[in-house]
Amino acid sequence: MKTRVTLVALLSLAMLGAYVHAQFGQEAAKLDLVKVKDDLFVIHNDFVPGNTTALVTNEGVVLVDDKFEIDHANIMAQLKKVTNQPVKYVINTHFHGDHSGGNAKLQGLNAQVVASEAARQKMVETKMPGLPNVTLENRLRLYVGGKRIEVHYLGRSHTNGDVVVLFPDHRVISMGDMFTFGDATPQLVDYPGGGSAKQWPQTIAGVLSLDFDQVVPGHGPVGTKADMRKFHDTSTRLKNRVHDMIVQKKSKDEISKMLRDEFHYADFHLGMSLDGLLVELR
Repeated sequence: MKTRVTLVALLSLAMLGAYVHAQFGQEAAKLDLVKVKDDLFVIHNDFVPGNTTALVTNEGVVLVDDKFEIDHANIMAQLKKVTNQPVKYVINTHFHGDHSGGNAKLQGLNAQVVASEAARQKMVETKMPGLPNVTLENRLRLYVGGKRIEVHYLGRSHTNGDVVVLFPDHRVISMGDMFTFGDATPQLVDYPGGGSAKQWPQTIAGVLSLDFDQVVPGHGPVGTKADMRKFHDTSTRLKNRVHDMIVQKKSKDEISKMLRDEFHYADFHLGMSLDGLLVELR
């Protein structure tokens, strides 16, 4: 039985990757460069793939996430607008291909890839290219060009391996899909990827205990700590609403409609999350 469950989980992960690449990643996204601080930028695009954060130093560039492989050339072109330094480190916030698809290309340019051990394991299971060279369990600090970068693993949320990247001197944090900003990208619990709606609010609460002002979401425009507090409240409400409806013996269709109406879920989100929500939040 355990073998069967494992095979089902792996198949689900593969289906997620196939779906994302079928819908996106077939042509390069249109990118723009958003200045957050004098040396900190977001390489942004609408919707999918995820945001890329770039810290520029005199010893190289640190990237947080690197979109799909097909976006690599455009990312490098955006970086050329602000620096001639090479990319020294890439930090993957989680294993999904719209955040880690450029790893192999950057490793070919001598960059080191950093991720949680759990995210690396998911990449191994799904035979993704560009496996991380460096992993962490709880926390990692990097010092590049005299600038400090902190990588924190605080618990399950979107997947079981999400990390956040804090730039303490800038008071900016990059969240990956632990925090997405806007109705087009609602909270997505990737259960095959180890995500948890029950633990997500607690994980966000841990992030909110860190010291920062601005937030780079996995998808959407740069926001504030107040925006992330609202997201924490929304994630708590989603968890409680689904649980209450299950207790009230509401049907799967009724819960599905509630998620569409109140939390902007689309077919993809329901396909990835609904069955897991019904099991986890009983």
